[in-house]
Amino acid sequence: MAGLCIGCGGCAAGRGAMEWDRFGQLKPQGDWTREAAPRFGRICPFSPHARNEDEIAAERFPQPPQQNALIGRFERAHVGHVAEDEFRSGGSSGGMVSWVAAELLRRGLVDGVAHVVPVDPAQDGRFFRYRISRDVAEVQQGARSRYYPVELSGVLEEIRARPGRYAVVGVPCFIKALHLLRAEDPLLRERIAFTLGLFCGHMKSARLVDSFAWQLGAPMEDVRAVEYRRKNPDRPANWYTAHLTLADGTARWQDWWHLVDGDWGAGFFQNSACNYCDDVVAETADIAFGDAWVEPYSSDGRGTNVVITRSKKVQALVDAAIEDGRLALKEVDADFIIETQAAGLRHRREGLAYRLRIAPPALPLRKRVVPGGEGLPFRRKLVYRSRRWISAGSHRVLAFARLSGWRGLYLRWARLALRCYEGFAYLRGPVGKIMRRFEPAGTRDQD
Repeated sequence: MAGLCIGCGGCAAGRGAMEWDRFGQLKPQGDWTREAAPRFGRICPFSPHARNEDEIAAERFPQPPQQNALIGRFERAHVGHVAEDEFRSGGSSGGMVSWVAAELLRRGLVDGVAHVVPVDPAQDGRFFRYRISRDVAEVQQGARSRYYPVELSGVLEEIRARPGRYAVVGVPCFIKALHLLRAEDPLLRERIAFTLGLFCGHMKSARLVDSFAWQLGAPMEDVRAVEYRRKNPDRPANWYTAHLTLADGTARWQDWWHLVDGDWGAGFFQNSACNYCDDVVAETADIAFGDAWVEPYSSDGRGTNVVITRSKKVQALVDAAIEDGRLALKEVDADFIIETQAAGLRHRREGLAYRLRIAPPALPLRKRVVPGGEGLPFRRKLVYRSRRWISAGSHRVLAFARLSGWRGLYLRWARLALRCYEGFAYLRGPVGKIMRRFEPAGTRDQD
């Protein structure tokens, strides 16, 4: 796995357990991993021997009406929200993910939807896991964003054991893993009928919850639920609030920008595999969903989705609902989608090219992006290097802080790391003051 396991659980289905490592990430465990090593090369989404996203999408969507180098093959793209029931208010964005999953069930196109739902950590040992829901009410229990490790092995075993047609919701690498598995397993190929993709910046480890609890003064053993993006229609959608519910029913919360690790782009607790991912928008999924991070939508606290449909069948569902007034969507072009995800796409293309150039020579990689970045400005190189340093360091420093009981060590380290990153990325603080001396006149920050 060469340190690039994302923890999707595709390799573990029917074979063995996925267990927590010391950094709060899920990894396959047991002797079976050595026996199954040759198969990893074909089904692992980060394997250099597996088919890439272009190859999978070309097979799944052979004659797309539209194609773009950054967002892939697609039928149409839209921006907007769900106009019926409580889908929009119940979700972290415009409600489109839960609506499409529910519509597939209502129309009898699937018998179940595999998606992530909250669970009680006191009983389950984690805050979220995959579950198969079989009615609309169950689907709606899985609304909102979950920046927490989950894995697919359990629901894949259930799909194999119980006949029917299923939809699966997942981030891009999970959806890719499903299609690699479907190519190997005729039963999964028959039963997984739809894939619903989520735009993704990167995966977080479970230790982000520990950090929230430490900063909010909540004993970790008392935390029973976590929300990463508490919705408030009176505040901009991009003002994230971390919210913890405790065993006694009380709650603690704080806006992300007040947290020592609250800048998403800095990469705190990022899985190492995410440094080498080149798919932001789930290019192999039947339909993909993201947030409309451009004005006026990013200021609308009710939430707004951007949606890319790649399957003709799913596009027909969307078209019918728009005509009926159940979806408030308007069509947009590829450039609009790219603008809403500009920072993530830059990190996964320009930044990935640079990371590939400086990657350890022994790391087994085969990406659609070629190594490069020699001509990048010095400050951009520092931004990309600091993100990689922060993602690796946050795992190790917090692990030592947990082991030693010295929580302040992590908090002090994270505060200093964030100040350095903000100096490189935004020219803020003392580091930013130094960087401005070497910055060409008129240069503007991009992230």
